Amino acid sequence: MNAVSRFWIAAAAAAALSPLTAQAEEVRLTYLTHWAPDTVALLEEAANAYTADHPDVSISVRAVPFGDLLTTIRSGGSDGPTIASIYDLWLPALAKDGLVAPAPEPVAEEVTSEWPAGIAAAASVNGQVYGIPNEINVYALNYNKRLFEEAGIAEPPRTWQELEDAAAKLTDEASGRQGFGMINSWAAGVDHPFASLLVSNGGQLIADGKPQIDSEAALETFKLYQTMVEKGYSVPAMGTSDANTTGPFLDNFVSGKTGMIIMANWWESALKGGMGADFGNVGTAPIPVGPSGETARSISYSWLTVVNAGGGAAQQEAAWDFLAWLNGPESGENGASAMAGILQSMGILPSRSSDVEAYADALGRPFLEGYVSTLANAQGFPIVLGGQEFSEALQQVIEQLQYGQITAEEAQANAQADAASILERASR
Repeated sequence: MNAVSRFWIAAAAAAALSPLTAQAEEVRLTYLTHWAPDTVALLEEAANAYTADHPDVSISVRAVPFGDLLTTIRSGGSDGPTIASIYDLWLPALAKDGLVAPAPEPVAEEVTSEWPAGIAAAASVNGQVYGIPNEINVYALNYNKRLFEEAGIAEPPRTWQELEDAAAKLTDEASGRQGFGMINSWAAGVDHPFASLLVSNGGQLIADGKPQIDSEAALETFKLYQTMVEKGYSVPAMGTSDANTTGPFLDNFVSGKTGMIIMANWWESALKGGMGADFGNVGTAPIPVGPSGETARSISYSWLTVVNAGGGAAQQEAAWDFLAWLNGPESGENGASAMAGILQSMGILPSRSSDVEAYADALGRPFLEGYVSTLANAQGFPIVLGGQEFSEALQQVIEQLQYGQITAEEAQANAQADAASILERASR
């Protein structure tokens, strides 16, 4: 039995002493996610296992495209989903607006003790825990080993110069193949690979609440993008994503029309589904190091589940108890949580320490090697008030650079000015 269950059982026992205690009624919970149908089915299976032991609770799962997730949460109010899966960048604003409930003390204590400090911090605002972390994602270079062999490239690039050289060899305009794919039409998908190259070049987006995009390291990163496009190694029209973060960007890599990309570990399941037996051609490696960098680094980000502050007391109690069970070691197999099993089905790294230990063998499989090797040096994408607006503004600048509408120098100036304005406004 988890600590949260013991907490609520004690509370219920105290309430039972009152002659005014009413007969328990069914508590209905809704769980909002952006997962695909096969993953939703696994979550529903876990929910059914919980409700079998809690017949007074019902749980329904609803899935929307990633692009609709935040707006659905914001527009729901008290009638919105009881539980929602959110990207950590959204938490400060949701907490400020009173849309998510602070975690009860037993949940907060478990999060701070059973998750790494950095991940627990991403689930907190001003020291208050607001959710239970589940997945952590980092970025790595993905490349097509068959295309590398055909182009005479012996190993994945370790530096930006090697990245450019490999992109040149892989590019074949006549057959419609680009050497290095850059995604567009999706803020996180645009920003995170750029930021991973930036931190591998010794730079940062934001430090101590202040934008750092005016650095030489950032200018070099913008220039790398400009070079890739100008030399034809990257074709913006081949990088479009759809509302489910797939689309032509995924299709072109799956079909061998893109030689290299920078992408997160969660995309393993999409690659397997698209490539079938050819999935074995996918290699992963750390982010190449830039001219001002010293070691390969990656941007990391996490997801967490939160509870609607507008829900009734009984709903909130049941929601936290379910989430504690779902993310606890008693709900899955061999000491792992049911959530970790769901994440592993998608190739996603779990974040709870006991889950990482339970899945140690699985995390060593070839595809994840390039990701796990960079975890120690990963830097979290900045989680600040105004973070989503900052992310979308940076996306627009990078996409303008990709399509040749502005130069690297203009991109740097615009991105720094946007960030300074957004962060200053959000802090008021």
